[in-house]
Amino acid sequence: MMRLQPINLILAALLVSAPAVQARDGDLDQRVQRLEQLTQSRGLMEMLSRIEQLQQEVQQLRGDVEVQGHTLEQLRQRQRDLYMDVDRRLQQLESGGGAPSAVVPGAAAAGAADSDRIPVLPSRPATSGDGAEAPDPDAGVGQREQYQQALDILREGRYMQAAEAFRGFLEAHPDSAYAGNAQYWLAESFYVTRQFPQALEEFGEVVEAYPDSNKVADARLKIGFIHYEMEDWEAARRELEAVTRSYPGTTAARLAEERLLRLKREGH
Repeated sequence: MMRLQPINLILAALLVSAPAVQARDGDLDQRVQRLEQLTQSRGLMEMLSRIEQLQQEVQQLRGDVEVQGHTLEQLRQRQRDLYMDVDRRLQQLESGGGAPSAVVPGAAAAGAADSDRIPVLPSRPATSGDGAEAPDPDAGVGQREQYQQALDILREGRYMQAAEAFRGFLEAHPDSAYAGNAQYWLAESFYVTRQFPQALEEFGEVVEAYPDSNKVADARLKIGFIHYEMEDWEAARRELEAVTRSYPGTTAARLAEERLLRLKREGH
């Protein structure tokens, strides 16, 4: 019986320690479960944070797309305005081409800024160097045909070829009664293709070189428009206001007033 006593003690010790071991195992399982829950919760939070960040990025992209769409529509509207303006002027020119009014070089008529009619050249120069009529009946006809050819190219929408044709006309006939109009349409060829610096220079040449031309008001209007397109708001406002003061009651003045109102609406 004495020999069995140690065994009994060992068994008793095991029985006593078993619940503690089980308790430790159970506590370990709970800790593992809590760690798993924390890990899952942290991953979920990171996922939610990432989703929120993606939503913000999508909203920002949508806003950028809307801004770009608005800017594109503004550019399209400006382009349509350019083409409509040229088309209107060419239609006026065509409607007046059947019975054009005579324009005396150096004379400026009231309201002439609205006229796109082709001036009528005499069939020959008025006088020769000694005061007699010079016998050159084909000079005026040749100028008129060359000018008309350049204008036809412009009507067809071949703007750079039209610019070359008008420039060639001006080089060949710098003192022609058509010169002011040719210079204006040369500038218009660059304007409608949005080559604004070149157009600005060419329209300025209309004002400087042909101050009595019936195209001066239109040229100054376009100078104001070009400053607007180049976002030089102060220069645009200054030139447009000058057109309204200098040419009241004309189409150029009305268009200048409309653009001034647009500047005001846009906060410039």
